[in-house]
Amino acid sequence: MNIHGKDIKIFSGNASKNLAQEIVKCLDLSLGQSEVTKFSDGEISVSIKESIRGSDVFVLQSMAGNVNDNIMELLIMIDAFKRASAGRITAAIPYFGYGRQDRKSKARDPISAKLLADLITTAGADRVLTMDLHASQIQGFFNIPVDNLVGASLLAKYFTDFSKDCDKNEIVIIPPDLGAVSRARKFSESFMGCPLAIIDKRRPSANVSEVMNIIGDVQGKKAIIIDDMIDTAGTVCNAAKALIEIGGASEVYVGVTHGVLSGKAIENIKSSYIKNLVILNTIELDESKKIEKIKILSVGPLFADAILRIYKDNPISILFSE
Repeated sequence: MNIHGKDIKIFSGNASKNLAQEIVKCLDLSLGQSEVTKFSDGEISVSIKESIRGSDVFVLQSMAGNVNDNIMELLIMIDAFKRASAGRITAAIPYFGYGRQDRKSKARDPISAKLLADLITTAGADRVLTMDLHASQIQGFFNIPVDNLVGASLLAKYFTDFSKDCDKNEIVIIPPDLGAVSRARKFSESFMGCPLAIIDKRRPSANVSEVMNIIGDVQGKKAIIIDDMIDTAGTVCNAAKALIEIGGASEVYVGVTHGVLSGKAIENIKSSYIKNLVILNTIELDESKKIEKIKILSVGPLFADAILRIYKDNPISILFSE
C-alpha cells in the first residue's frame, strides 16, 4: 500500500532558503510558513504557522556553515511536523554533514555519520532525500528509505557544453585521490568517455595533502578534477599544481557537488592554477565567496523532480543516472 500525504508542503530551515524558493517555484507551490529563531540563551525556537495535518511534508536543510545549529534546526522542525500530525515527513538534505566521519580510522573514534542518521530517524523523519553522500554506505546507517541523488549529471552537462569543440582525447578526467576514482569514472561515462588519470597522494594530517605522483597521460590536455566536495581547497589546489608543473596539462578545471569552502579556501583558489571551479548550490555561498573563478549550477529542478516523484510514489532511480 502506498502511503503519502494528501498534498505537498515544503518548508526550509535557515540554511537553504534560496534553494527552497527555487524548488517551490519549479513545482508552482508556495514555501511553507515557518519561523526558526533563537532564544536569548541560544536555544533554537521553531514555529510552524500553518496546518500540515495529513500533508506530505518536505523540510529542506543543508548541514554546512553553522553546521551544528543547522542540524538542530532540522531535528526540531521534524519533531514539530511529527507532533502536528504530518502524513509523511521527508528530510531533504542537499549536503549531509559529518559524512567524512563514516568509519573508525583509529582507536576510540566516533562514527558521527551513524549518530546523525539515528538522530534524524528518532526525530521522526520517514525518509531522507540527499545528494552525493561522501560515502555511499551512509545510506545503510538509516533504517528508513534514503534517496541519494547524483550531481555528476549536472556537472557533465555543463562541461559537455563547455567542451563541445574539443575531442575527447584532448580532455582527461582526474579524481584527486583513490577514493574518488569511482565517482570520476561515472562522470566520464556521463560526459564524453574521456580517459582518466589518477593523482597518488598522501595526507600527513587532516586538511593537509601532499601530491606524490600522477598516474596517466595529462601532457597538453585540459584536465577536469572531479570530486564530491571542496573544503579548504588544499587537495585540489595541490592537484592542479601537480597537473600543470609535473604532468604538463594545459588547463585545469574543477567540478564538485558541494562547495563547503571553509578556512582559507577562497584565498587558495584565487592563487591556484585552477581556471574555473564549478559547484552546485547544495550549500548557499556567502557573497564574499562568489569570486570570478567560481561558477554555480542549480540543483533546484533536480530536487523538485525528485520531490514530485516521491509524493506520487513514482520511481526516482532514473534521476540517479541521468
